[in-house]
Amino acid sequence: MPEGHTIHRLAKDYATAFAGRPVHASSPQGKFSDAAALLTGTPLTRTEAHGKHLFLGFRDAEWIHIHLGLFGKVTFGGTPAPPPTDTVRLRLAGDTAYVDLRGPTTCALITEPEKQAIHDRLGPDPLRPDADPQAAYRRVSRSRTTVAALLMDQKVIAGVGNVYRAEVLFRHGIDPYRPGRDITPTEWDAIWRDLTELMSEGVRNNRIDTVRPEHTPEAMGRPPRVDDHGGEVYVYRRADQPCHLCGETVRTAGLAARNLFWCPSCQRKQD
Repeated sequence: MPEGHTIHRLAKDYATAFAGRPVHASSPQGKFSDAAALLTGTPLTRTEAHGKHLFLGFRDAEWIHIHLGLFGKVTFGGTPAPPPTDTVRLRLAGDTAYVDLRGPTTCALITEPEKQAIHDRLGPDPLRPDADPQAAYRRVSRSRTTVAALLMDQKVIAGVGNVYRAEVLFRHGIDPYRPGRDITPTEWDAIWRDLTELMSEGVRNNRIDTVRPEHTPEAMGRPPRVDDHGGEVYVYRRADQPCHLCGETVRTAGLAARNLFWCPSCQRKQD
């Protein structure tokens, strides 16, 4: 499932392609046909992201709400657009670009109050200017749940996925199994600042890189990472490989239906 930086990047890309210009909306698959007919010929007025939720605004108070889920994909292209396949849930097309949406968990036309209800159930997003990190910490500091699980709970903090979860805990030497209530305010402030910076970089570069300059392949004289996800990381999907910093074997385990990755030496349990 895409992490929050990808959704914020998509919001920017949709705006670049269509903002202020009328679009032709269609649903070759048929599941969004009625809504597409209502929107076609109207301009895209604004785009927004909150966590893993994307919102495309039309007219005064109409929004397309998109959640990609595990299988959703977005493909941009230039005009003339090729004939769409029948797997396309939503195509938006303009004078110079088109974009196809396939396989999302959610693609729905919603009202402003319905959109607000989605925001209300999500935690603060490190990439949004209105985010309140203390609102997230109040929930973290009262919980016996592991910090690794809390970071993936979209009601606590929105947009963090498996990669950023594993990497930010490593970067701050925090055992992923520590209860949230044991995370200090200083630690939380550092985690939040780091997530904001890492995820902002992810939006700019459209990929996740989490290693510090002194730990890049060039700096350390090691081979670059070869992985479908791309980007340089410390522990994510590096199970049974040596830690870049200490040489200890990176471990993995299931937690909250996802694979957790950590270094037992760099992320020692508290006494």
